[in-house]
Amino acid sequence: MNLKNAITDVRGIEVGHAQNDEALTGCTVILCRKGAVAGVDVRGGAPGTRETDLLNPINLVEKVHGIVLAGGSAFGLDAASGVMKYLEENKIGFNTGAAKVPIVPSAILYDLNIGRADVRPDSAMGYSAASSASSNAPAEGNVGVGTGASVGKMFGANLATKSGVGTASMDIGGGVIIGALVAVNAWGDVVDPGTNEILTGLRSGKVGPLRVGGKDRFADTLAMMKKPVGRNLLGFATRANTVIGVVATNAKLTKAQATKVAQMAQDGIARTIRPAHTMLDGDVIFALSTGARKADVTIIGAFAAEVMVEAVLRAVKMAKSAGGLPGWSKE
Repeated sequence: MNLKNAITDVRGIEVGHAQNDEALTGCTVILCRKGAVAGVDVRGGAPGTRETDLLNPINLVEKVHGIVLAGGSAFGLDAASGVMKYLEENKIGFNTGAAKVPIVPSAILYDLNIGRADVRPDSAMGYSAASSASSNAPAEGNVGVGTGASVGKMFGANLATKSGVGTASMDIGGGVIIGALVAVNAWGDVVDPGTNEILTGLRSGKVGPLRVGGKDRFADTLAMMKKPVGRNLLGFATRANTVIGVVATNAKLTKAQATKVAQMAQDGIARTIRPAHTMLDGDVIFALSTGARKADVTIIGAFAAEVMVEAVLRAVKMAKSAGGLPGWSKE
């Protein structure tokens, strides 16, 4: 199979973006029209989510019909309503007898500190993203949920760097495909786990009279956390950060197994973001199973973490400068 290196390589998965480029916010919809067994792992200390309790393996509903990742902080949860409207119009949902109710869990990131704070993803934007969803390789960088994403925010937006949304996939043999899509809006830095090099994050520079970092381009958030100024800043740091994403596979998983895959996929975030899963981040990863291929859940989870690593790195490498923040991509 010729892979596009995208989550849409998993059969049954479609992706659509919608954004407001002036306001620097947007949303991304991952559709599974025929339904997908789903799990979730919420690891950050400041999450914003909708419909995640039903993904608990002890609860009734087995399948979801879409996942929404949106900017706009808690306001952005409204985007899921538009996705539900789109799915209802297409007669997709959980059959309750009286009506088909689309099951659309979602998670949000905080991007109100870049662009305009009074424009957020809403029902109309969610509907637009859903109606544009396809199995083509989705755009990456400053699109959809990645439109207002940034990283390296120990000093807020002053020395932060632009980030975005990224995707990747992998054929692990036996006809099993694993894909990931992630929006990187982390408080910390993004690191290449192969070289331990900081790719992007907190930049060296001045904040008022304060000098941050040295001659290197990046100041290194962990190093700053050891210093008195860094320790003192933590008490004032904003809970305006998160990494939210989805891993998907055509392997057959139960809800409990999908939950385990979501947990293991978080390891990809831990390998690439330093520090990860802080009280200042709302990290949330969903896992979707769309097929019936047989595979060991431990193998699926191990490679879900690997694919997540690649998706995180692509999210920052595809990001362009915006909102006064420099990005990696010069295209």
